[in-house]
Amino acid sequence: MYRVAKASEYLVITGAGINDIKIAKKAWILPGQSSSKIDISPVNYTFEVQAMSAEKLPFILPAVFTIGPRADDKESLYKYAKLTTSQDDNSNHMHELVKGIIEGETRVLAASMTMEEIFKGTKEFKKEVFETVQLELNQFGLIIYNANVKQLVDVPGHEYFSYLGQKTQMEAANQAKIDVSEAKMKGAVGSKLRDGQTLQNAAKIDAETKIIATQRQGEGTKEEIRVKTDVKVFENEREAEVAKANAELAMKKAKWAQNSQVAEVEAKKAVALREAELQKEVEIMNALTQTQKLKAEFLSKASVEYETKVQEANWELYKKQKEAEATLYEKEKEAQAQKAIAEAAFYARQQAADGELYAKQKEAEGLVALAQAQGAYISTLSGALGGNYWALRDYLMINGGMYQDIAKINGEAIKGLQPKISIWTGANGSGEGGDGGAMKEIAGLYKMLPPLMCTVNEQTEMLPPPWMGKINNQS
Repeated sequence: MYRVAKASEYLVITGAGINDIKIAKKAWILPGQSSSKIDISPVNYTFEVQAMSAEKLPFILPAVFTIGPRADDKESLYKYAKLTTSQDDNSNHMHELVKGIIEGETRVLAASMTMEEIFKGTKEFKKEVFETVQLELNQFGLIIYNANVKQLVDVPGHEYFSYLGQKTQMEAANQAKIDVSEAKMKGAVGSKLRDGQTLQNAAKIDAETKIIATQRQGEGTKEEIRVKTDVKVFENEREAEVAKANAELAMKKAKWAQNSQVAEVEAKKAVALREAELQKEVEIMNALTQTQKLKAEFLSKASVEYETKVQEANWELYKKQKEAEATLYEKEKEAQAQKAIAEAAFYARQQAADGELYAKQKEAEGLVALAQAQGAYISTLSGALGGNYWALRDYLMINGGMYQDIAKINGEAIKGLQPKISIWTGANGSGEGGDGGAMKEIAGLYKMLPPLMCTVNEQTEMLPPPWMGKINNQS
């Protein structure tokens, strides 16, 4: 059978003549072979991952991932084909697999970041989620074509983002109110300042105009008087009424001088009155400006104090919550520490008991080994002495230094006394045995024992042990 796959599909062939699997777009399906189709079209996966930040604040992260097999990589396509060919069309195996990877990596990443870092750095958070999830999907031959992390959502009962948005909104509204008040204040002050400057400039120009006009008028009058005076002087020279002309001229001069002075005084007074009026208006505007400024300052201060009180209340609540959590965590750690201490003490006691038992066992084994060695030693000595018990006993007493200890004890007992000393030798008076063999020293020791025991009995009235023999009264 000749089969052809669609543009977004591949044929996966297994069976006779194929070691693992064969992937192709079109191929002959031979007897003993089977084929199936895999779809490489990307699929959208929509999740709402419930995660928790480093401060243990839960939140919901809605996300949409577009994931599909890596068609340009033959090895990845083989991985994907092996993973999906055993699943039927209605299976949710792939969906559950992708969902588990995304939720697990997102929760691990969110647990290492604070809520503020997640909220402000959404782009970086999305990038890190994308990279970590892609690393896990590589082993299944899948690739993320697109990932869209939506707006973070509060978990019911933990409205962090809602409160944060309200805080930002209130801060923006308060700042806008402050900006509007400042703009109104600047506009009113600027308008009044322009009006005052206009009035001042107009009054100044009017005063200067009047002064110049008066000066021009005085100069014209002076010129006219000069011409008339010259005429009168000329006429008085010609006529006989020079005195009358001079008198009239003097009167006119006085009158003109008076008028000129009055005009100057009136001009000065008018200027002073106008200046006083303008100064009054300026003071009124300054008072209004100061009033508006104080209103704006008190309003801003009240808003800031309100926000400060709200933030302090929130901080106190958050601090108490954290203190309660810290206390609970400390109690849990103390309980765990006490449990660990109890376990350690029990383990130490158990190890000490095991060590003591082991020491006792080893001590018992040593005693058994020592007893076995001593038994072998005595058995060997007994064989060497021909099984003679008395010879073995004497050898052990001599080798153990018992006779030396007896002599030492007796010497200590009679120290400082004046004992009777008896010297006893053998029959030949030499103190040596007659045989002169290997048992010479032992024979000499045996010869010394009777007189030694007799001496001890005479000095201390002590008798030797029964195993060493008896002392006769006549001896």
